[in-house]
Formats: sequence, C-alpha cells, structure tokens
Amino acid sequence: MHRDSAVTWRRLFAVFWRIGILSFGGPAAQIALMHRVLVEEERWLDEPRFLGALSFCMLLPGPEAMQLATYSGWQLRGVPGGLLAGLLFVVPGALVVLGLAMLYAVGGDLPLVAALFLGIKGAVLVIVVEALLRVANRALHSAVHWIVAGLAFVGIFFLSVPFPVIILVAALAGFLLLGGRSSGEAGAGPGGAPMLATARTVALWMVVWWAPVLLLVAVGGYDILVQLGNFFSRLAVVTFGGAYAVLAYLAQDVVTHHGWLTAGEMMDGLGLAETTPGPLILVTEFVGYIAAYRAGGLSMGIAGALVTLWVTFAPCFLWIFAGAPYIEQLTAQPRLKGALEAITAAVVGVILNLSIWFSLHVLFAELSSRQSGPLKLLMPDWYSLDWRVVAVGAVSAIMLLWRHQSLMRTLGVAALMGLGFGVMGYLAG
Repeated sequence: MHRDSAVTWRRLFAVFWRIGILSFGGPAAQIALMHRVLVEEERWLDEPRFLGALSFCMLLPGPEAMQLATYSGWQLRGVPGGLLAGLLFVVPGALVVLGLAMLYAVGGDLPLVAALFLGIKGAVLVIVVEALLRVANRALHSAVHWIVAGLAFVGIFFLSVPFPVIILVAALAGFLLLGGRSSGEAGAGPGGAPMLATARTVALWMVVWWAPVLLLVAVGGYDILVQLGNFFSRLAVVTFGGAYAVLAYLAQDVVTHHGWLTAGEMMDGLGLAETTPGPLILVTEFVGYIAAYRAGGLSMGIAGALVTLWVTFAPCFLWIFAGAPYIEQLTAQPRLKGALEAITAAVVGVILNLSIWFSLHVLFAELSSRQSGPLKLLMPDWYSLDWRVVAVGAVSAIMLLWRHQSLMRTLGVAALMGLGFGVMGYLAG
C-alpha cells in the first residue's frame, strides 16, 4: 500500500475538488478524468495499480467511479484520505441536485418548467439507449452472456421478477459456469490487512451505515424517512451495473409499488442528474427529496435527501475500506470475475427493460396492463402518442448516436426544443 507523505492535505483537497466539480458525463468520462489527473498529471498512481483498483470497484455494488476516487485517496493518505476523496467526488453534485430538486418540487407544475422537462425526457430516452448499446458491447462476448441477458430481460419485463433476485441468480450462474476453478487462497493477500482489522472495519462502517436509520425508528414519527432508509439501503447492496441498472429497480418499486414518483418525474430526475457533476446515482437523492417533501414539506424533503445520500454512499466506504487491502488477491479470483461477467450481462437485459418501460411511459399518455398467466404486458394507446417527444428523441438520437455530440449540448438543445413546443402550445391556446 502506497503512502506518499509528499502529497499534502492541501494538494489532495485541491486535486479531488477539481475532479469532483468536473466529473460530468457518467462513469466512463469520470474514470477517464481520474486516470488523466491521478496517473498522467500527478503520477500518484501507476497504471497497473489504477487498473487493478478499477477492476475491483467494478466487482462492487454502487458507483464505481466514486469508489475508485475513494480507493485512490486511501492509497495516498489512508482512511482519512479516502473519506476526503470520496466526499469531494459526491458533495458538489449532491448540493446541486438538492437545489434543483427543491426548485422542481415547487415549480414542476409551471408551464415553462414542464416544457423544459418535456424536452429533457426526449433526450433521456436516447441517453438510456446509448447506455444500453455501450454496456452490451462491453458485456456480451459469448452465447452464455447473451442467454443471461435474455433471461434477465424476460424475468424483469414479462414476469416482474425483482431486480435483486435477477442479480443474485446471475452472480451465482456466473460463479459456477464462467469462473472456472479458483486458484486463490483465503486470507490476506499481498499487502493485505489482518482479518481482525478487517472485521473491525466492517463492524464500524455497518454502525455508521445503519445508526441514523435505527435512530429514526427509535424516535418514531418519521415513517417516510425510515422507508427511504430501508429501501435505499437494500438498493446499495444490489446495484451492480451503474445508475441505469439502478433506475430499473427504482422504476419497479418507487413508481409502481411505493407511488412516490411518476415515471415522468423519474425521467426528470435522471435528466437533472445527467446535467450535474458527480455519480449518476445521485438521482436517488432527487427521489428521496421529492418523496419526503410530499410527506412533510421543505424540512422533511431535505431530511429525505440526506437520509438517501447517507445510506447510498456509506456502504461504498465500507466496501472500499474493508476490501482495499485485498485488491490484488480478489481481482485474481476467476470465479469472482465470472460472477461479475454474468452480472454485467444481466444488466444488459435490465437496461433493455428500462428503455422499453420508460419509452412507453414517456411517449404515450395512456397505457393499459394485460395479464396472461404469469406474463404481464404493458400495451400503449397509439392515439395518445406525444409527437413532441418523438421529435426531440429523433434530434437527440442524431446528435448523440450519429454526430457524437456532447451530452450537455444535446440536453441543452432538447430543453430548448421542449420550451419551443411549450410556447407554440401557449400561442395556439
């Protein structure tokens, strides 16, 4: 484990603050930014250590870019350095998302705001499709991968199998079918920590993770905050595959089960998260704020956002601080690699489900549900098709998929198109 005393706290803060405020564009862009800054410019990490850490973070649930930043800080200045780096990666974007969620909660029904978000919804549809193509290209390399992806799609779209079950089954299948025979030994790997120290780390961070939720239960009267804490704690354990896989679980439970948000509001939240720095999983903060705000106003909304952030990111520190000493050993385990491959393949099916589910809810004003035995189908009313979203989606597809324009430029054009349609509707009315 590298500890560089030449890396001062002031310098560590400055570098990770810069990474935090510039971390737009999703995990691929964020990881590329960290590689350029930490490996090429500052030379704090060498290439093998950076790539090994990245492979390890991809084995974990949660945002891999944030966890990579935490690991990098840990390498440089231990646990305090990891805390500083991880927080600086999250906090700038979290503050922006909180401010935007507060404005959305009070102004989301205004015609101007509604018109802007109509355009953003059209662009987000294409963004999700782009993520689907990118993940599929990375994940589907064999017949087994394609079968896992197909079964995951059938399970979640037609049979309503819960997202955590799909991930667990995929991990087990990959562990048994894709990993081959493990050659690693249990215990501390090269540079590993004693198991007792690891156990203490796990115990400490389990307390940090769950103490606020248990306190809310003990105090009583904050049912919505307890519900958010429990729900997003479960989410933090099963969210392999990035923010788009998270959205499938969110759409399944937040919209259809809890009724905290509508499908359109989920799309708006993702649009906000796409335009802010930090991990895309900050969309969960938007959900937490809106759900709690509707239950108890502004102060409850802020509390909901804070609880959601806490239980979303505290587990990330647990995974890194407990697992970082064992990275060299864990990333060499064939069975773990097989489990990760299967999980990533299943995520392709999950994101395909998300693409279709969101498309139906955003493109059509009216949907009906049909049940045929165990199969459940969503059927659109074709007369309720919103041509405005189709137009914005077409322009966004040309910009993103064909012309390869930047995400921010595409979202800006989409928002302006939505505003233009709103003005046309106002003048016509």
